[in-house]
Amino acid sequence: MKNLLTLALLVLINSHFYAQDDLLDVLDAETPETENIVTATFKGTRIVNGHSVENRKNKELEFIIAHRFGAINTGIEDLFGLDISNIRFSFEYGLSDNLTAGLSRASVEKTYEGFLKYSLLKQKTGANAFPFAVSLFGSVAAKSEKAIPGFERTFVESLFYTAQVLIARKINSSVSFQLTPTFVNRNLTATFEDPHSIFALGIGTRVKVSKRVSLNAEYFPQFNKLKSIDATNSLAFGIDIETGGHVFQIILANSRRMVEKAFITETTGDFFAGDIHLGFNLSRTF
Repeated sequence: MKNLLTLALLVLINSHFYAQDDLLDVLDAETPETENIVTATFKGTRIVNGHSVENRKNKELEFIIAHRFGAINTGIEDLFGLDISNIRFSFEYGLSDNLTAGLSRASVEKTYEGFLKYSLLKQKTGANAFPFAVSLFGSVAAKSEKAIPGFERTFVESLFYTAQVLIARKINSSVSFQLTPTFVNRNLTATFEDPHSIFALGIGTRVKVSKRVSLNAEYFPQFNKLKSIDATNSLAFGIDIETGGHVFQIILANSRRMVEKAFITETTGDFFAGDIHLGFNLSRTF
């Protein structure tokens, strides 16, 4: 009799623990997995010259001052390029968390540019995970510099257009990568041999070396090029330094132009032959 009671007690205890395990399994299955949006893929809205997938937050205003100096290989006469300076001012405003509008003016060709950048998809982990972020960028630029007599142009002939798809992935807390398929169109070309439309594929990366410092690199190989100039591909390296509300970028590039149509399609410098332009971007967010 005593053995029968012991056996019955063991059966009840085992069935109790099995029921608990089954209940916990059910609860685990019914608990929704948290969806996490990956943020801070890049430190700022630019990788170096080109845009990153990052947008301004809703109602944030960012003011960017950008300088590019002459080539280092110009020598001591031009103080290794520091006597020559191009400048660009840009105001960028968050119309929402996913949509940024910008307006800028660059000294080269006295170019005005307006753009929109929209965050289409977010990189996510957890529930509904998605492996990368996607943003769409579009700009219109107008050259306002006076034409040489005999080469007058209309306003429409002064316009340039850029369209980009920004595809980025934050691989881990230190490394991010971006591909940027790019289309540039100009209404007026310098010669009949020059293509009106040029396609390129931007490749950019960021490596975080400390909490406030990262190293960036960017390259824009073109699939077709202008014939009227000895066009090369844009190559640039940068150091991002975050200080409070500022992001300060120190840049070495083979182009001293800062508008998309210019640095992507009109670069002529050879970085490895010393055609290196020192520059910086300074941004302040309000």
